Amino acid sequence: MSTVDDRVGRIQAEWRDARPDVDVSPQGIIGRLHRLADALTAELTAVYAEHGLSEGEFDVLATLRRAGPPFERAPGELAEHTMVTTGAMTKRLDRLVAAGLVTRRLAGGDGRRRVVALTTEGLERIDAAFTDHMINERRLVDELPAADRAALERILTSWLSHHDAAGPA
Repeated sequence: MSTVDDRVGRIQAEWRDARPDVDVSPQGIIGRLHRLADALTAELTAVYAEHGLSEGEFDVLATLRRAGPPFERAPGELAEHTMVTTGAMTKRLDRLVAAGLVTRRLAGGDGRRRVVALTTEGLERIDAAFTDHMINERRLVDELPAADRAALERILTSWLSHHDAAGPA
């Protein structure tokens, strides 16, 4: 039973009064995870914006960068690695092509298959953005003691494995 005096704790207390027949203790975890996810997303997207990127654009460029030289993937692979629909991927790619950060071209020897590749400017942009992103993530996780970070990573990995094993919702 949470008695923490934060927004989630106050909501739980109200629910305990309104519905004493329902166990609201899970709300203490889920509610705080939601609030933390929102706060962290705002912190992360601010860094992407400093590099002229949206969260989705950063994700695409990072996926291409992780592929290694020649930093290219098929559009379907990009959608799979970023877990977005092909329609959403097309819109992201259109914006990145227009910005000169990626190119689309036919795959060698196959007139039907296309690939998306980082341009030189795209490679430079994602390398700079990723460096700043990791500095930002370090700043954020350093708000916790090292032992708590390690424990939290183990807990989240375990919990997430139950959902990953179940497949997409």
